[in-house]
Amino acid sequence: MIKQDIVHHVIERTGLPRTKAEAAVDTVFEGLKEALAAGERIELRGFGVFSVRARKTGIGRNPRTGTEVSITPGKAVRFKPGKELHTLDSGTAPSA
Repeated sequence: MIKQDIVHHVIERTGLPRTKAEAAVDTVFEGLKEALAAGERIELRGFGVFSVRARKTGIGRNPRTGTEVSITPGKAVRFKPGKELHTLDSGTAPSA
């Protein structure tokens, strides 16, 4: 699924014109990006939790040459799925 699929879904569900649906989806994504950039935790009930965690310094390998490469510490976005997403594994889709 790509962003345009989400926009199309919003149009089908709400009847909004395409420009307004695109603006709504873009606004939501921008808000999520800004919150994560500020280090905030995003909890979407029934879906999951996005959080920013520190990434440790480490040693990696260049797959082409095999030489060791130092991985600098930084931050990474993590996602923990909610209970309703876990039920997708068992073959039962949550009711919409």
